[in-house]
Amino acid sequence: MSISDVTRDAILQAIAEHDRNPETFLQDHGFGPARTYMLVHEGQEYDSKAIVGVAHGYLDGRDALTAADFSGGLETVVKLLRDREFEVRAQRSPAWLEAELVLACDLVAGNGWRVLRTHDPHVAEVSRLLQLLPLHPPETRGMTFRNINSVHRKIADIATQHPGYQGKPTRGGKLDREILKAFLDRPDEMHAQADAIRASITSGTLTTLPAAFDLDEEEAIAEGRALVLLHLRRERNPKLRAKKLDQVLTARGCLACEVCGFDFEQTYGERGARYAEVHHVVPLHVTGPTTTRLADLAVLCANCHRVIHRGSQWLTPAELRDLVEQRAGSQA
Repeated sequence: MSISDVTRDAILQAIAEHDRNPETFLQDHGFGPARTYMLVHEGQEYDSKAIVGVAHGYLDGRDALTAADFSGGLETVVKLLRDREFEVRAQRSPAWLEAELVLACDLVAGNGWRVLRTHDPHVAEVSRLLQLLPLHPPETRGMTFRNINSVHRKIADIATQHPGYQGKPTRGGKLDREILKAFLDRPDEMHAQADAIRASITSGTLTTLPAAFDLDEEEAIAEGRALVLLHLRRERNPKLRAKKLDQVLTARGCLACEVCGFDFEQTYGERGARYAEVHHVVPLHVTGPTTTRLADLAVLCANCHRVIHRGSQWLTPAELRDLVEQRAGSQA
């Protein structure tokens, strides 16, 4: 049996049947409650697999399907519903990202690495901030996305993984332990990261960022996705970039990379004229949100810019230049 023939009209008929008998709909058709994905229609939520199975019975000459007749999930039921222009929402919240864990870990650290009560106002505040972060698209956010209970469970995961905890730890993830270790190894830096994230959410700077951004995993590891997004947006600010390029051209007459000396115009002619990448030298976890001065920016070629951003600790242009010169000297 296949669900591929189920039409939008058949789905709407199944929704209407559900609305007539919401209390017995699942039991009548042999389905349990959806565990992950909910169909959203006119502000109401419906068990996605059950709706599709019942909709099959509204096709000519077909019977309704039970849960045992077909598989559900992202590649079957969810894909079908979205292809038929329905909204589907994840019931289970997405995995925690670096920036979210920084805020949670900072909260636990401020409480002496002890678990806070569920209704502690500090837990509610972190929940509020996390729900404002644009790191997860709306369609992936579950019904309990970063609510108070969700935050409380996560801070328990962190607190019980602390080396000083005497009881049995809860089931935290690998990234939980990595962020905890970073707080233990580099507390000042990590608390500054948390302060920068909170300030950027409160000011609205971070909440206006898109959920999707040109970002790779190595950059995300360096500071946590939220801070990297802010850092990259500052680097890509067109007005600031233009001012920096004008300043360097006036002072030097060219836009040679400050690390390796590569000049786009010299290599590519007119096509490379007035082109270079502009890098914000000091990461946000050090400065926090601040007004950028032209002196805070460096002109780089694409290769040096990418290498600076590699790894868990970003280099300054001067540090990368030293590496280039040492490498050149060893090969002479």
